Parts: sequence; structure tokens; C-alpha cells
Amino acid sequence: MHKDLFDRLERFYDAVPRDGAGAEEYGGLVLFVRDGAGFPFYARPRRDATEPPSLADVNAARERQRELGLPEAFEWVHETTPALLPVARSAGLSVLEAPLMVLDPAALPDPATLSDVPVRVLDPESPDFAAEVAARRAVAAVAFAAAGTARGDAGPAERDAAIMELDVAALDEERVRIADGRRISVLAATPADGALASGMAMRVGDVAEIAGVAALPAARRRGLGAAVTATLAQELRAAGTELIFLSAGSEEIARVYLRVGFRRIGTACIAEPAAVIA
Repeated sequence: MHKDLFDRLERFYDAVPRDGAGAEEYGGLVLFVRDGAGFPFYARPRRDATEPPSLADVNAARERQRELGLPEAFEWVHETTPALLPVARSAGLSVLEAPLMVLDPAALPDPATLSDVPVRVLDPESPDFAAEVAARRAVAAVAFAAAGTARGDAGPAERDAAIMELDVAALDEERVRIADGRRISVLAATPADGALASGMAMRVGDVAEIAGVAALPAARRRGLGAAVTATLAQELRAAGTELIFLSAGSEEIARVYLRVGFRRIGTACIAEPAAVIA
């Protein structure tokens, strides 16, 4: 059963970047290079490779990423490509081993029971859509700058300072992807404080990944992350999504997702150059 599950995840991981990026092959790796502005993709193992990625493959992909001004980023599932972990570390990359979790639909709670802050799904036809997308991104930027689940000082003021105007192409892309079911975006907000938490999901067929779940540090410990995740999962299930998964940034964060019905099935590896200490 797990082999079939991991195969489905590999097909998803390979399909999502191809929707907005070109693919360049470096031995056992494929590097996704986005055409135009937007999220800079990563390199990951080729689905059709007969051998695991080598150190030479990793170095070649990194050289190309530097040439293009892209982050030197690599992602893979450890259970599918276990040989890549020691190779990545030997290349000087720091590897985050993130809990890879899949939803048990029977354990999904009602999002309204998880927090006192309402969560709403973004509507591309709403006149407030552009402002809401900008707010979602600003919440994530502030939240991920202070990763974890601990409360902090950064709140609505820092969110507002982080809001950036989106170009027409980015908004059009968001509208199209939401309208055709490839993306779902949500905000948890109050009339007084505005957006406090956000998240999104990417969908390909009957498989979807929940990502970017974030709560402003000043609004943490109020069930917002769980409510956002449950709302996304509920929407995805209603749309006919069979397999819903996510990667938790730490064991501590994984406990939030356990409350929402997610169960660990493996490890998602995310690698980048190790920090240099002066």
C-alpha cells in the first residue's frame, strides 16, 4: 500500500512544477526552471531515472541554479530515494527531514471547532481578491520569518508593512488556478485585526498538497493553524480529492496536524546550502 502511495506522491511532485516551469535533466535529477516571475522551483529526483542522483548530478544542478540566480534547493521523499540523503550532505547541503503526513479523512474535525477566528476561502470573483492574496502572502512572510509555534510580538502591523502589490500576471495566474481547481487559498481573519493566518493547497487530479500554513506570531496558540489546515482539507475533500498530504516543518509543528487528522507516513527532505558561520 505504501509503495502505491509513494508512487502517487512522486507523480504529484513531478507534475506540479511542470505546470509553470521548464525541466532540465542532470543525471538522476530534474531541475525545474520557472518561465517568468513566481515561486522559484527546485531540483528533485527524476521519476524515470535508473540510478539515484550522484554527487556529480547534485553539483551540476547547483552550478546551473547559481548561473540562473536561483536558490540552491533540492527536495525529495526519503523513502523513495534514500541514497540521496548522504549524497546531499557530502555536497555540503543542510537537509531538513520534515515529517511527511497524509490525511485520514475519518479523523478530519469540523474547522469551526478548532478556533474562534473564522476561516474563509478566497473567491477569485470577489472585488477584494487582490487585497486578500496580498494579505495571505504577507501573513506567510511574517510568520515564516519567526518559524515554529511559539507566540511572538509580530502581528498586524508587521503584516501590513510586508504587504506588496502584486502584478497583473501573478493575480491572473492565481485566479485561473483557483477557478479550475488547481489551487485553494484561505484566510483566517477578524474585522478588528484583519488576516491573522493563511494557507493554500495545490491540486493535481485526486491528489493535493497543503502548504504555506502560517499564523502571525502574535496570534499563535489560538488554533489558527489547525483551523486553516482543516478548512483546506474540507474544501479538497468536497472537490473529490482522495489523497491529501503535507510536510511539517518540525516535530512540534507536526503535532498541530495530528489534531486535524494527519498521520505520518514518511520523511520529506528539503536541502539547501549549509549556513556559513563567520
